[in-house]
Amino acid sequence: MANEDLKLKVAKEALKYVKDGMVVGLGSGSTAALFIRELGNKIQEEDLTVFGIPTSFEAKMLAMQYGIPLVSLDEYDVDIAFDGADEVEEKTLFLIKGGGGCHTQEKIVDYNAKEFIVLVDESKLVKKLGEKFPIPVEVIPMAYRVVMKALTELGGEPVIRLGERKRGPVITDNGNMIIDVFMKNIDDPIELEKEINNIPGVVENGIFTKVDKVLVGTKKGVKTLNK
Repeated sequence: MANEDLKLKVAKEALKYVKDGMVVGLGSGSTAALFIRELGNKIQEEDLTVFGIPTSFEAKMLAMQYGIPLVSLDEYDVDIAFDGADEVEEKTLFLIKGGGGCHTQEKIVDYNAKEFIVLVDESKLVKKLGEKFPIPVEVIPMAYRVVMKALTELGGEPVIRLGERKRGPVITDNGNMIIDVFMKNIDDPIELEKEINNIPGVVENGIFTKVDKVLVGTKKGVKTLNK
């Protein structure tokens, strides 16, 4: 079964957690995009009152396309948030996110939700964080050199993320750069998340350690991993 089919199964399973009157955090990425589409259909078919808070410009555009009314954190708290991940450490449910460069706004919405549910297919499960993906770090441009130096001192191999079909670095929705940090051994994700964020010039990093539930699309169906 193709990954796209597994992602769709997870997106549809996630709809079971959405109730009338909820404010829903709308994640970014391919699986989250399918969820946004399916949520828009559910709202129309069942005449639900559900509001969305997007985690990126991409999520905002998709929500508008599929008819999901949008609000902001200025106005409402988040009842439940749904988002994807680049890696999920199966034992702890810790994540690496930010392959799409949206992790700062994602973390703001996801961490402030009453419940945060991650949507992935089984290819995203790993035994230990950092097996497949680097840690994305959003950085204020004037600080990139000193931040890279500090990340190296933490044991990382930092690389500036460059744009595709655009010269120069990737620029986030917040107007900042992204440094991808390759780490061979992430033994304490909770402490590393804090250490990276304590570097002056860092806006946010892509280690997520506050997750309530993970829905995993497998060939045998959707598996639920609880904290």
